[in-house]
Amino acid sequence: MSGNGKPTVVLVHGAFADTSSWSGVISELRRNGITARAFPNGLRTGQVDGAHLADYIGSIDGPVLLVGHSYGGIVITEAATRSDKVTGLVYVAAFALEENETPLGYLGQFPANELGTALVDQHFTTPEGADEVELYLATDKFRKIFAADLPAEVTDVQAVSQRPILAKAFGTPAGKAAWTSTPSWYLVAEQDEAIHPDAQRAMAERSGSSTVNVPASHSVAGSQPAVVANLIINAIKQLEEK
Repeated sequence: MSGNGKPTVVLVHGAFADTSSWSGVISELRRNGITARAFPNGLRTGQVDGAHLADYIGSIDGPVLLVGHSYGGIVITEAATRSDKVTGLVYVAAFALEENETPLGYLGQFPANELGTALVDQHFTTPEGADEVELYLATDKFRKIFAADLPAEVTDVQAVSQRPILAKAFGTPAGKAAWTSTPSWYLVAEQDEAIHPDAQRAMAERSGSSTVNVPASHSVAGSQPAVVANLIINAIKQLEEK
């Protein structure tokens, strides 16, 4: 827990990104006296990554506010069902799924975008000899889909340093919806080309999340870190008032 008695904020990135995607948000939170940590998400499946995150926050003293971007929303939801330290959930253009929903299945209910056609398969062999598939975004489509409001010199680097996600993670059913019993907040990225804004609005509404709408790409944490940090700060204030 922060020295000022506030919860520790744990930030969870999604697919095709890493902990550095939260750098601007962390700086903003630190300026406001809030302790934040960025969790190195394995991008394996919600169950695997959620269990890992639950163990990670187990070493943190005091309450925790979990913040997830994109696929990271699945991970924070999973972790919240495994830890009594979690006081709130903040979804940043993220999946807030019902139990047994899959990311692919849910997105299929909304208008299609170019995400599906931009995915590139990469096969690898596990230590046990099994064939597995990881997914990347095609480098020439990365900026348009993932971060259209960031400078090209930034996204050019991100495109070739992205972290892949295990393909089956997008088809694995979600666990219990922790947002049914845990306070939640949602940032809708209105210019998102990865998770359709209509899908985000629907998830925000059904989860009962306090919601803000931001004219931003999927990478809103990079393009508008102060806005993301402000949502987190407001979430902490509202938790303190309860």
